[in-house]
Amino acid sequence: MKNVKYILSLILFVLLLAGCSDAAPDGTYEVTKVVDGDTFKVNYEGKEETIRLLLVDTPETVHPSKPVQPFGKEASNFMKEKLAGKRVELELDVSERDKYGRILAYAYDLEGNMLNEKLLEKGFARVAYIFPPNTKYVDRFQKIQRDAQKKEVGIWSLENYVAEDGFNQEGSEPGNSKEKDSSCTIKGNINSSGEKIYHMPDGQYYEITKPEEMFCSELEAQEAGFRPSQR
Repeated sequence: MKNVKYILSLILFVLLLAGCSDAAPDGTYEVTKVVDGDTFKVNYEGKEETIRLLLVDTPETVHPSKPVQPFGKEASNFMKEKLAGKRVELELDVSERDKYGRILAYAYDLEGNMLNEKLLEKGFARVAYIFPPNTKYVDRFQKIQRDAQKKEVGIWSLENYVAEDGFNQEGSEPGNSKEKDSSCTIKGNINSSGEKIYHMPDGQYYEITKPEEMFCSELEAQEAGFRPSQR
């Protein structure tokens, strides 16, 4: 009888642990928001976490100080089509997070396609941010990039657009809204502990804060999971 009680208790404990995980039995996570072409958010281990795709960089669409860049919207729309309201499988490399507290990952859609690769294939991203030890697929990615360059697809269709350190601003799309950007002055930052904090323009740390996201109102920041700075 004691053995039976022990086994039942053990089974209950395992079930409770399983219930605490946001991962489905197939190892996928619920996507809560697609930020842009290389960044999105998921429910991960009990809280919303920002996922940054490893080894790729897409043109900007939501940067607080940069205009919308060519093929940025295409990259963002591609990710929304693949992930918005869906689930994603994440593969980590050696180091789990970057200096902003974001989880670094290779992402797979429900069909098993690695989205890092698909962005490169379509010319929506360049190979970038190659920081050891997170270099598992770098050789494969660079080969895919060379093929995209030869085909002159996406970002590779614009002469001198892709630079070693990003994308040339001269090629930015017309009609981007700088006025809108300048009106969204609340800085959202994720600290080293993974805590989401927003800073108002009159706050003590506003000037030295490097924003990950910009918000137009405190309500918008709070809905994104950020809390106000205490100073």
